[in-house]
Amino acid sequence: MSNKDALAPAPSSGRGFGRVLVAIYGIFALAATARSAVQIATKFSEAPLAYLLSAVAAIIYVIATIALARGDRTSRKVATYAITIELVGVLLVGTASFIFPSAFNVTSVWTGFGSGYGFIPLALPIVGLWWLRHTRNR
Repeated sequence: MSNKDALAPAPSSGRGFGRVLVAIYGIFALAATARSAVQIATKFSEAPLAYLLSAVAAIIYVIATIALARGDRTSRKVATYAITIELVGVLLVGTASFIFPSAFNVTSVWTGFGSGYGFIPLALPIVGLWWLRHTRNR
């Protein structure tokens, strides 16, 4: 490998398959933001934990969407942190929703590992982290 290759920028995370990933994250960002905003505004007292978790998921999806779309060095780091937090959140909330089902009587995006969304919330961060690793500098 020449010095020129070592200094070449990483392929953008928002190109090729990355565009599909950005689109999926964007859809989840919009859906989770709208859902949590309506829930918090209209019935927060019914299930504050679930609605706050949906809001946290929405914020993470928005950050990941923007960071993946930008694809520069700093954005890639931000995307990696956001998606890692997302994966940990899905795993923790998914596990907790099975151990303490009464605490999750109203579902959030991550309840049951995202079962209400076809387990996409579980698969998405795994694919996102794979894509960031796949497109990093070699």
